[in-house]
Amino acid sequence: MGEIILTKGLTKRFGDVLAVNHVDLQVDMGEIFGLLGPNGSGKTTMVRMLCGLMSPSDGSAAVVGFDVASHSEQVKANIGYMPQRFCLYEDHTVFENLDFFARIYGLGKDEARKRITEILELVHLSETRDRLAGTLSGGLKQRLALACALVHHPRLLFLDEPTAGIDPQLRHVFWNHFRKLNQQGITVFVNTHYMDEASQCGRLGIMSEGSLVAVGTQKGLRRKVARGDGLDLLCPSPKAAKLILEKQTYVFSVVIEDKWLRLVVEDAGEAIPKVISALERSNLPVHDVRVRELTLEDVFFGLTQSGGN
Repeated sequence: MGEIILTKGLTKRFGDVLAVNHVDLQVDMGEIFGLLGPNGSGKTTMVRMLCGLMSPSDGSAAVVGFDVASHSEQVKANIGYMPQRFCLYEDHTVFENLDFFARIYGLGKDEARKRITEILELVHLSETRDRLAGTLSGGLKQRLALACALVHHPRLLFLDEPTAGIDPQLRHVFWNHFRKLNQQGITVFVNTHYMDEASQCGRLGIMSEGSLVAVGTQKGLRRKVARGDGLDLLCPSPKAAKLILEKQTYVFSVVIEDKWLRLVVEDAGEAIPKVISALERSNLPVHDVRVRELTLEDVFFGLTQSGGN
């Protein structure tokens, strides 16, 4: 169907800080695309450039067919943007917030009222239309932010950490909304650091320290990392053990979860005796060892710690 986002060497500098580093990316129409990375990896800066809210320092980006630097207003007219933090008018009602955004985007009075009714039903806010936005719970505020991003029939929806700070049950409700929107033809671009949220996306890009280190389907990314095996070790001193294991050439990545060390290794059968021996030489016993299938979390840590190589 063709691309709806295309970047070439997209770069953003803040003084000596390289926030986004020469990113080449293509997102096709109709996708649910996820940009996965830790806080500070450049995800939000990337999205702000794609939305025409921030000018690139170098490189280019075309969104919905328009250059973000020279035609930012045309970009904004064709996209919806749901920011991480609620930034609507808390002293206005739900309806007044939606009406304000509808009129900004050029909808006439009758068209705006009809669209607002549709959107309120979609995000299950019809019963709160006359409540002040400032009196809503965090989850309802997120629904209102989503509704405002959708009121003008955007072709592309940007979601910046859309479920941050809300409970898993409500996160499931939001993702039902996002999938329904995608089925209606809206391309969805999601910024997230939640693994379960990333797993909802058809394709993923992984950001690390401003660079896009990998792009692909979950299966493709697992294959990229699956030059090895997953290995879990139960160790009473995981931090000390991690420092030792990170130096071993056959260990690709190490993550601590409670007292467990989650490793990606070259070959589990060969690595297990080597790992146990390396730790025992430092008087660090291993209480349990388990071989497991690689997960999306392994892919993320494997690629970000290795720089995508």
